[in-house]
Amino acid sequence: MNVRDPLPGVIYPREEQLRAWVEAGALPTRTLVEALSASFAAHSESTALATPSGDVSYAELDSITDRIAAGLLGLGLVPLERVLFQAGNSPELIYAVLGCLKAGLIPVCTLAAHRESEIGYLGRHVDASAHIVDGDDPKFDLEAFAAGMRAEIPTIRHIVSLRGPGQTGTIRLAALIGGIDREEARATVAGVPRDPFQVAVFQLSGGTTGVPKVIPRMQNDYLLNAELTIETLGYRPDDVMFMPMPMIHNASMICFWLPTLLAGATFAIPADMTPSSWADSFARSRPTFVGLIRALMPRLEATFELLPSALASVRAFWAPDAAQVLRSRYGKPAYAMFGMSEGMNLYCREGDPDEALDWTVGRPLSPFDEVRLVEPGTEREVAPGEIGEMICRGPYTLRGYYNAPERNLEAFTSEGFYKPGDLMVERVIAGERYYSFAGRTKDVVDRGAEKINCEEVENAVSTHPAVAGCAVVGMPDPVLGERVCAFVVLRTGALLPQVPEMQAHLRSLGLAKFKWPERIEAIEELPLTKVGKIDKAALRSNIVALLERSRSAA
Repeated sequence: MNVRDPLPGVIYPREEQLRAWVEAGALPTRTLVEALSASFAAHSESTALATPSGDVSYAELDSITDRIAAGLLGLGLVPLERVLFQAGNSPELIYAVLGCLKAGLIPVCTLAAHRESEIGYLGRHVDASAHIVDGDDPKFDLEAFAAGMRAEIPTIRHIVSLRGPGQTGTIRLAALIGGIDREEARATVAGVPRDPFQVAVFQLSGGTTGVPKVIPRMQNDYLLNAELTIETLGYRPDDVMFMPMPMIHNASMICFWLPTLLAGATFAIPADMTPSSWADSFARSRPTFVGLIRALMPRLEATFELLPSALASVRAFWAPDAAQVLRSRYGKPAYAMFGMSEGMNLYCREGDPDEALDWTVGRPLSPFDEVRLVEPGTEREVAPGEIGEMICRGPYTLRGYYNAPERNLEAFTSEGFYKPGDLMVERVIAGERYYSFAGRTKDVVDRGAEKINCEEVENAVSTHPAVAGCAVVGMPDPVLGERVCAFVVLRTGALLPQVPEMQAHLRSLGLAKFKWPERIEAIEELPLTKVGKIDKAALRSNIVALLERSRSAA
């Protein structure tokens, strides 16, 4: 029941807990890879991916990913080594992730937007052996970036480019698999050891405590998470899924494209994030299930304006923060949810009462999920109907961040409940317990579903020579939810840095672009609470008032 070759730094579930879940049927005893391979065989003639360059069948997907797995192992990589992923949405990204899984390698799900600060830390932290990047990004040369990062990450032995011509020292994906025989590749993959209790992927935290923390997701817990999504949302083999958010993100991976491939359905991939590309994808593949966040709704509207017939094929929407709006606007079922890369998912479902659909983020996926609401900073449960800090545990929820003992002491209760820092209210509706989201306990900006740690940005902004002190808060934004606003105390005689200047400074530090402040306000001194901490509530009120005055004057 225990993992055969435990990785140092990974906290695995206790054997008695695993045994209880397995015996109760709450946790699979096969790997994610075995389940995917079974689906690929069962749906071999069906379309797995609908792409701008044509459809890809399950048989083709199986063959391509077998050859990628064999190619990666042929480079000298061995099972359980870690592979950094830094790429945008494309069929090749899915090929490479699946190839790594088949090879027993562990994908590390970094973002294409990450830069020196994040990639250097993460690569060293996980002892990454390979770095997989896009080779044709017109805005940033990721191949050159990866080559430069090799000096910072001494364990990196190989750089693989998914697309593009390739540079010296980079292996093109097409060249990697070009001469590999399909049957030989299949035999190689069949020889890779499988362990359902071993790590499948390293996902990343939202970065609410500095640089992102590494989240080990196990083969069978990730499979369970995906299978429960299929069951809860009713994914079918005749579905076509459209989810344009970053495919390396946990949300897209565990809520959409992995469940799609396990269900034998089709995953549609647009050429880019423009409404015209979305319309092309709708015209080609007629999606039946659409997943997106509120920040992407204007693009969806523009897509439907370009192709009014596109809405006809849609049977439902998945929308964590926009379900009620989509349901009223388009007259289609739309399901809210709450999720985290650490595991716990809450979903609304077909047949839920209107009150639950309109005002909650749903209820847990598994009957073995445990959710409690406690007084923030304590383990004392709040009274029914009161706002409390959510704590949770269950068969697919994190037991501990990778190689982060100090963080783990803070992140878990004495009983092993994970503390994500979210505030919830419990509602009993038609005899079921649902949860409504009520905010965050942590100091973050939620910019278009990217959680930005304020302390990390404050530390970076404070290195500017004009800045004596800094506090970062989220300012309301109708599209992204929040944007980053920096309040700065200037050094004597210094001029206020304008946004482009500050962004150039943060670029030089290697801070990811989505974290850069989009507004900077000078302030004589930072307000403090009675206990001597920076009064972020006062600053948030300040920026709201400034925005209101600007709108009134316009």
